[in-house]
Amino acid sequence: MKTLTFVGVLNACASVIALEEGSCVHHHIVRSGLESEVFVGCSFIDMYAKCGSVEDTWRVFNKMRS
Repeated sequence: MKTLTFVGVLNACASVIALEEGSCVHHHIVRSGLESEVFVGCSFIDMYAKCGSVEDTWRVFNKMRS
C-alpha cells in the first residue's frame, strides 16, 4: 500500500513539474527502504525526466540496472 501511495505522489509531482517536491519524496522513499521496488524506480525516472532533470534520471536508471 505504501509503495502505491509513493508512486502516486511521484506521478503527481511529474504532472505539475514539481522537481523539488519530487526530490523530497525520493529522499523519504530511500529512508523508508522502498527504493528497490521496480514501480518506484520507474516512477523516479518518469518524474525526473518530465521535470527536466536528465542527470537525476540517468543516476536513478544506472542504479536500477546494477
